[in-house]
Amino acid sequence: MRLYHPAAFDFSTTVPSYWEASADPLGRTTQSLDGAHTADVAVIGGGYAGLHAALQLTKAHGLKVCVLEAGDIGWGASGRNGGFCCPGSSKLSYGQMIKRFGLQETGRFHTAQREAVDFVGEFLAANGIDAERTGNGELQLAHNETAIKDLKEEQAFLRDSFGIDSTFLSREELAERGNDSDAFHAGLQSDITFGLHPLKYVRGLARAAIDAGVTVFSNSEVTDWNSETGLHTLKAGAGQVTSKTVLVASNGYTDETLPAAIGGRLLPALTRIIVTRPISDNELKAQGWTRTDPSYDTLNLLHYFRLLPDNRFMFGGRGGTDASPEGMKAIQRSLRADFDSFFPRLSHVETEYSWGGLVCMTSTRLPFAGPIDGMDNVWGAFGWHGNGVAMASYAANRLADVIAGTRQHKDALPAMMQSLPGRFVLPSLRVQYLKAAYLGYGAADRWR
Repeated sequence: MRLYHPAAFDFSTTVPSYWEASADPLGRTTQSLDGAHTADVAVIGGGYAGLHAALQLTKAHGLKVCVLEAGDIGWGASGRNGGFCCPGSSKLSYGQMIKRFGLQETGRFHTAQREAVDFVGEFLAANGIDAERTGNGELQLAHNETAIKDLKEEQAFLRDSFGIDSTFLSREELAERGNDSDAFHAGLQSDITFGLHPLKYVRGLARAAIDAGVTVFSNSEVTDWNSETGLHTLKAGAGQVTSKTVLVASNGYTDETLPAAIGGRLLPALTRIIVTRPISDNELKAQGWTRTDPSYDTLNLLHYFRLLPDNRFMFGGRGGTDASPEGMKAIQRSLRADFDSFFPRLSHVETEYSWGGLVCMTSTRLPFAGPIDGMDNVWGAFGWHGNGVAMASYAANRLADVIAGTRQHKDALPAMMQSLPGRFVLPSLRVQYLKAAYLGYGAADRWR
């Protein structure tokens, strides 16, 4: 079952992204599934979560693992996102988490998010993956005067609740440091988050997994799943894999009928990115934006952006529910207009790349890494809410230890991530819910 236009799920196409144009090839041989294979664990999805789980299961636990990826490695969100290695894998505020789970458990989730960023940085270094790490912390930008108060309250909350220091920056201080735009009234700089080249990261991860002994089948979309006598058989193309254990790690591109137990629990949402031509130093100085820290605004329908190592500007945003080619072009035009309004002295700079894709939300507005209820030896890792570079990597690595039986689930991950999200009410209307939410968010952004 797919909620969007078929173009969003055309696994045979190459995503026309800047990342695709600037990344080295995988450098390892993968092939489509053909014939009958067996494994201890079959993983659906060859992104950050699926590959990290497969690598850990193979390297640390000596298990035989097959990964089934519907497209080429990096075809999905792991190869086309904005490259923010950051916290933020939930759509609940910390205040909402505290009311629901208490301060101690919320603190555990906050710590896990910071550990996740460190985990990726350490993995890149340990495996010699040059993913073009840039920036030093993230910058949250107040889109109006009211949001200034919100940033100051957030700064105090993080300090008082978790002992985390951050730096408040006035409008003048932003301009002085190289973050000049009339669209932003203040900022809050954190000490964690860095930018990276997402496709270089996932291809480097895939190389590490393959070299460790993981079998990776690309262009192998799972189209059938049978379970009997304690075994699961996944079919793709002309082949099949039979295993005792399955991990579903396909996030926003999950086919909700495989397995049906996941149906109605996910809400894929569109995101869109543009990347400009390289911008000269003089042009950047004229705008007053010269820093490379990953940045985002305080709008509900937020924008996220950063300067890339070759001085291109990457600018992304949420919104829209039409994934047809025409619909995606309309989102691109709107996104470019927002870029021009934020950075008017760069409005002459051409857009060279534009693409989009799906992030994945859940009914609980929390990520999930745990067992799929009602199925034997079936696990899931999904729902990163548009910020999965860090948490998908970290959570899947730890979940692999749980699957292998060497770590208790309750000790591996925060409790709020362990329960399978419930189904949306009337799940066939999920896109309509999203449209209504976007209308509400848009109105709130205009009047707040």
